[in-house]
Amino acid sequence: MKVKKFTAKDMPEAMKKIRTELGDQAVILNSKHVDTGGIFGFFTKKSIEVIAAKDETPAPASDSRTKTEPDRPTPTVQSTTAPQQQTQVQPKEVLQDEVKELKNMIASLKEDQNTSTTGYPAPIQTLEAELSEQEVQESIRYYIIKQLLSNWYRSNEEPDVKTVKEWAKTYLQEVFSASEMGPVPTSKKIINLVGPTGVGKTTTVAKIAAHYHLEEKKSVALITTDTYRIAAVEQLKTYAKILDIPVSVAYSMEDFRDAKEKFQDKDLILIDSAGRNFTNQLYVKELRKIINFDEDMTTYLVLALTSKYKDMKKIYEQFSLITIDRFIFTKKDETSYYGAMVNMMAQSSTGTAYVTHGQSVPDDIDTADSAKIAEWVVEGYE
Repeated sequence: MKVKKFTAKDMPEAMKKIRTELGDQAVILNSKHVDTGGIFGFFTKKSIEVIAAKDETPAPASDSRTKTEPDRPTPTVQSTTAPQQQTQVQPKEVLQDEVKELKNMIASLKEDQNTSTTGYPAPIQTLEAELSEQEVQESIRYYIIKQLLSNWYRSNEEPDVKTVKEWAKTYLQEVFSASEMGPVPTSKKIINLVGPTGVGKTTTVAKIAAHYHLEEKKSVALITTDTYRIAAVEQLKTYAKILDIPVSVAYSMEDFRDAKEKFQDKDLILIDSAGRNFTNQLYVKELRKIINFDEDMTTYLVLALTSKYKDMKKIYEQFSLITIDRFIFTKKDETSYYGAMVNMMAQSSTGTAYVTHGQSVPDDIDTADSAKIAEWVVEGYE
């Protein structure tokens, strides 16, 4: 028996393919609707997948006289031995028996220990459950699972969970491959950090300033527009004193211009913007009154990994009036769930500059790396 799978846009097209390749005697074993094409689960097309079979058992040789003389009637011979006639098996009956056997084999797969209740092999099902636990959005999980299944059925040996996870890390990196990783090159003199309150902007500004000042030996200055919290101003002044770099407080656009003018001889100026309730639409407008985002500057949106993914999306939408060059994800040490990083980068095609994991300055900050992020999401730990 020859069994083959066909994919077509509809059943008539599938039947045409089946007849062309297997002939009119083919039998349909199973059919289902599937999604084909697209990327990351988006823009897919509805198709139909049909499994058909054909009996390749040779038919009994026909009389040569029948082929050469088709118009001559063939006498009917009746057997006098009924038992012999009953035990004779025609090719169609053989085909039906084999199809029944094949269906039983397919049904038995559901009970096989290496196949999950969803139909995925057990290691892939384990990986899918872990990605779901990591809060990786469904469309991304669907894309990765499709790639894993393709690898699985091409593999000569049955892969284990470790192998499946290594595959998943590779495909996960493909999801955000369009997003540039690491800090933006410092060709732009001003680096601005924006984001909601409580995500750790001030501490992150100090860490970045320490990196450029201590490790890259650049002259650095700080400007803070966070005049809503006295503690934030004092905190930044403390960091500036420790690092021995200047700092200015800007209450208005005029103050901001004066501070920039004062620091024009510096290699780099870092801005710690005010953190406000991100649901307030006036926040970004107020921020624009103080900072001129139209000039040559790099802007990082700071998001805490302890936040919900839905909240992160709203925060990003709130800052849609501003060009966001990269994300900075903070508080990695306070959570074990990292899927939101992947979701945000995939959704916005925006890369990540840094990931922070503690309060220590200048430590507890890492340059973002796609392989590391994939490792954190798949393994669930660093």
